[in-house]
Amino acid sequence: MASHRPSASRESTINSNHSSTSSQFIPTTCERSTVTKATVIIVGSGIGGLTLAALLERAGIEYQVFERAKEVRPLGSALSIGPNVFYLFKQLGILDEILSHAKPFGFSTGYNLQRQATRTLDYSPTEKIGGYFPHIISRPILVSILLRLVPANKISYSKKILQVKREDEHVIIKCSDNSEYQSDILVGADGAYSSVRQNLYKMLNTKGKLPKSDNVDLPFNSVCLVGQTTPLDPEVFTHLKDSHTWFETMVSTDRPYAWITFTSKQNTICWMMIQNLDEVSSKANDSFRNSEWGPEAAEAMCKDVREFPVARNSMTMGDLIDKTPKDLISKVMLEEKLFDTWHGDRIVLLGDGAVSAMQDAVTLANCLYELPQYPSTAEINKAFKHYQNERYPFAKNAYDTSHRLAGVVGTSWYNHAFRTVMKWMPKSLFTKSLVVMYSYRPQASFLKYIPDKGQIKPAPQPSLERARARARGDHAKANKARAV
Repeated sequence: MASHRPSASRESTINSNHSSTSSQFIPTTCERSTVTKATVIIVGSGIGGLTLAALLERAGIEYQVFERAKEVRPLGSALSIGPNVFYLFKQLGILDEILSHAKPFGFSTGYNLQRQATRTLDYSPTEKIGGYFPHIISRPILVSILLRLVPANKISYSKKILQVKREDEHVIIKCSDNSEYQSDILVGADGAYSSVRQNLYKMLNTKGKLPKSDNVDLPFNSVCLVGQTTPLDPEVFTHLKDSHTWFETMVSTDRPYAWITFTSKQNTICWMMIQNLDEVSSKANDSFRNSEWGPEAAEAMCKDVREFPVARNSMTMGDLIDKTPKDLISKVMLEEKLFDTWHGDRIVLLGDGAVSAMQDAVTLANCLYELPQYPSTAEINKAFKHYQNERYPFAKNAYDTSHRLAGVVGTSWYNHAFRTVMKWMPKSLFTKSLVVMYSYRPQASFLKYIPDKGQIKPAPQPSLERARARARGDHAKANKARAV
């Protein structure tokens, strides 16, 4: 049976401003002199898994990533990122690189099928709220940047997880190639419909510990076709010349489709086609639930949406599809559930969705960094509870905000009414939703703190405050010892 070998503890010091009293002391980092020797397996090398791996690498915590695919594939369209993750990127030393590949946006525009602008959402207050404009970045570029933060030997590919089990004080995973690995902690970062989640829920359900709210099939209300064109000629597609992203949405009036396009820094157009499912079409997509992102599942949907118009150059979705490499078009299921169960039996889960997964990763890394050198199961469970208690309220806010914004591109009578009402909605109401979205700006407790530039104070981050309280206590003890 293979297992991880814990690395030697890393010696570190607490940076201080040499204040005369502990009450005035504000630590710029909260590193510990000894780091936990608990080992971690991360299942999934998506954005959440890679972010957690990069953080554990910096924290000196031993880990290994297991990915079911043969390699990290550059699939996906574009992501909206902003100050809710930019301070973390700054801590990791990648913010400047990310911004060099991203385009800011201050608004999104909705169009009717005659390509006439009918509504605008103003995102510009985000800069005052959190210190930065939101940006659009190609998902493959973000993944490639995160991937470089993780040593190549720390990712094992072609490792599809079939079984998870507990044995004494360890968690064991069994892969499809009959290999087995053990660690002290297992992190499921393999999406909402993940093998780790399924195995955890099965274990908890057997013990009667799985709540009824989570003992149901994961509902999928929509499927999403995503892709990104090859670089286009800005002389032909003149809106590519603009320094900001054009974030544009359209909705069908008679079919259950909505689509979104984004311009990128690389002169590409990233696009998403969303099909809202009813009971019949949802069942028709059941066979797709367990499949991976890839071009095979996308072909039929590509044919079905070719005639839909896009806002620019009198083009259709078919034109964008034709300008997109087939192996970079993929179809994904969009889940519609906020789970109540995040951990159990030394197993813990990251959420789905890029920004939420990154925020989960930094909070979980902070909580793992608090562990003693040789933690008991009770101490690990306590860390997991801290993680869920900190993240759940913000995950709930993100889930609710996402549902409200989904009203802009939904296709039911309610969504059409919602878009009509939005034309007259006071700007202040949407600004309030931006405050909710961007007030939580977490940072890693063990990396140098980045001063926040936002005018709205960051939401409380208990894991960071606990680390600071510990650092202040250590500082007071050191002052007392020097006085003696």
